[in-house]
Amino acid sequence: MARGNSSDTKEKKLKWWQLSLLGVACTVGTGFFLGSHIAIQIGGPSAVIAYALAAFGAFLVYDKLSQMTAEDPMEGSFRSYAKKAFGRWAGFGSGWVYWSSELLIMGSQLTALALFSRFWFPQVPMWCFAAGYGILGLVIIFIGTKGFERMESIFAVMKIAAIFMFLVIAVLAVTGAFKTAAHGPAFPRDWLPNGFVGFCAALIFAFYGYGGLEALGLMTMRLQDPKEAPKAGKVMLLLLASIYVVSIGLALILEPWKSYAAEESPFVVALVDYKLAFVPHVFNAVLIIAGFSTMTASLFAVTTMIVTLASDGDAPRFFVKGKKKEGKKPLPAIGLTAAGLLASVVFALLMPKKVYEYITTAAGLMLLYNWLFILLTSGKLLKLTGWGKIKRYIGMALIGFTLVGTLFHKISRPGFFISLGFIVVIGSVTLIMRHFWNKADGPDKDASEEGTENIFDVSGRTKYGMPRSRNKGRIR
Repeated sequence: MARGNSSDTKEKKLKWWQLSLLGVACTVGTGFFLGSHIAIQIGGPSAVIAYALAAFGAFLVYDKLSQMTAEDPMEGSFRSYAKKAFGRWAGFGSGWVYWSSELLIMGSQLTALALFSRFWFPQVPMWCFAAGYGILGLVIIFIGTKGFERMESIFAVMKIAAIFMFLVIAVLAVTGAFKTAAHGPAFPRDWLPNGFVGFCAALIFAFYGYGGLEALGLMTMRLQDPKEAPKAGKVMLLLLASIYVVSIGLALILEPWKSYAAEESPFVVALVDYKLAFVPHVFNAVLIIAGFSTMTASLFAVTTMIVTLASDGDAPRFFVKGKKKEGKKPLPAIGLTAAGLLASVVFALLMPKKVYEYITTAAGLMLLYNWLFILLTSGKLLKLTGWGKIKRYIGMALIGFTLVGTLFHKISRPGFFISLGFIVVIGSVTLIMRHFWNKADGPDKDASEEGTENIFDVSGRTKYGMPRSRNKGRIR
């Protein structure tokens, strides 16, 4: 929603620790609550190591992003830095890759909600739940965002409370406070039941659990001192890594890793055998509420992102329609979001058993593509020390290793080709638009100047453009 200058000036700035907690709350979602079961299914107990290694990789990426933020705070974060480093084509491609990843994440969350709901109603097809949650999310967009924004903090607390509840109960169960008719807690013995290949394929789902650090980069503009961005990110990633590793480790002690083959949250499965009949149901209810908040937030993000891309001239101006007047809804942008939701429902109908794995893998890969570009951008904009260069290369190698690892397992392989299809389409459009930019402005203008023209007006006229000084909205 558009804000006036007065509201911008009155916007409260965040302290670094507040940004850390906000980042944890925004990052923990269905990608961890449900996606972790795929990492365990593929990698076995080595999923714990995968989440720790993914945390290290996420740190290497955020380390460079936060350094760029501290040196030159810019609206748009990684997208603006890509444009500054390589030219208009890089900002255009980075923006659309991020929009596509958010679209896939939205579909992944929608599918996760359907799977959570089937815990109570296993006979109901997934697409019915997906359609219901999708329609409800679109209704919220139409009726307004103020009430929902107030509830977001409550939903965030519920997500953290759900994990804390699991940790407390799991510790009590491990210490023998609860009895089970099936088996007692047992420490895993075979850490690589599916070999090193299984561990490599599980990495992408571990990385997916940290998806959101690029959004934290966008929020650093709200810091009281942008130079504290590195500290905020390090604390956030340390908290996330601790939560993920400890909770997954306890889940693997409570239940053998083969128990997590079902498409259910591992934190619900881990408590089913213990004589706590109400706990799995309460936990599942919290997951649905928290997951719905994340999914709806993604709906707002995807819709806002396409409007911002259009305002910047990186998407057809048609999608800005409806935002010129205060209180008006961007109906074309909402329509595009609805089309994305419809595609998710169709996938759930056609591939009810594998849609979550496919979409989650593709979404995680799209995030990693952007992370890789952040590292490439940092090499162009930052004066790195020798150790800084080593960390950058290690991060790039780890991401490349994870990308290749998805090809070695039948669950993750289809998602790789889905993401590759997105990249081919975005890359092709970028090349076409770059041709028009060079034709209208000259070959070097896009790399050195901030244009005001609409890139989809190929004549080069600025009549329909929007100067950068008039468009200060964030990507999401």
